Amino acid sequence: MNFIELDLENILKTLENLSSESKPKWGKMNAQQMIEHLTVGFKMSTGKVSFPNEVNEELMDKMKLFLHSDKPMKKEISVAFASENPELIHEELDLAIDDFVIEWIDFEEYYEINSKATNPHPYYGNLNYEEWCLLHIKHLTHHFEQFGLL
Repeated sequence: MNFIELDLENILKTLENLSSESKPKWGKMNAQQMIEHLTVGFKMSTGKVSFPNEVNEELMDKMKLFLHSDKPMKKEISVAFASENPELIHEELDLAIDDFVIEWIDFEEYYEINSKATNPHPYYGNLNYEEWCLLHIKHLTHHFEQFGLL
């Protein structure tokens, strides 16, 4: 499986092909909801938001193995902590992308300062910077494929 490179410049170039009229190949989120959803993932990785554990520790260990695999996320995956039709946070897609960029930069700066930090994910447990990067790569690839950006 080819995953997107975790590079902000590359991501922003890819997002140039996303508009508020872009339709998903699967799922119920619109383009702006998808960007805002990805932003929450970055906020989770820096501890700005958190959600209760959804699985036991044994399953979390198996989930972490998935992060290191070349397997993609399933197309119709649904998780309890993420609504399929969330209310929009921003007035327009461009503002949502701006917030996404801010959270991306915060993510990089956070782990530059706190290199040994870990933050919890409801399915994967405590993840360090490397593990969050693996998750963000899979997550971005999943949603960019959802909207035909890859």
